[in-house]
Amino acid sequence: MEAGPHDTEQQPRDVVDGAPGLSPDGPDDQEIVTDEVEVELRPARKLRIWQLAPIVVLAAVGSLMFAFPLAFGTGEAGAVVAMLGLLLSCCAAGWGVMAARRVGYTWPGLPSRGSGERPDWRVLALYIGVAAVAVALAVWRVARLR
Repeated sequence: MEAGPHDTEQQPRDVVDGAPGLSPDGPDDQEIVTDEVEVELRPARKLRIWQLAPIVVLAAVGSLMFAFPLAFGTGEAGAVVAMLGLLLSCCAAGWGVMAARRVGYTWPGLPSRGSGERPDWRVLALYIGVAAVAVALAVWRVARLR
């Protein structure tokens, strides 16, 4: 066996070297070994705890700031605290969506990133409608505090 660098001008090794059943492209179709298993070397992309913890904490603080003034009506400052809580909750939701997108997750009903498919307009309309109703109800409830 040769341990040094290979000479690039050597004759290519083909079937003529005496390797039965081999072609220049690999083994014949009849001799494919089925015991081999392909394993993905890259780990699955998942949201880690250090990515989820700040999102969950921000969402919890924002929802508590939004819920307590609405539930107990703490005077004139309640509307301001509730709107700040709503803002923090929306920031946490956006942060979570962007982190999930970076990992490769998609919203149900929408195509995966880079697939080249166009999203269905009915699914987009449903998501926009649900978000608009939630924001309208939140703003309406805060406006009723005054």
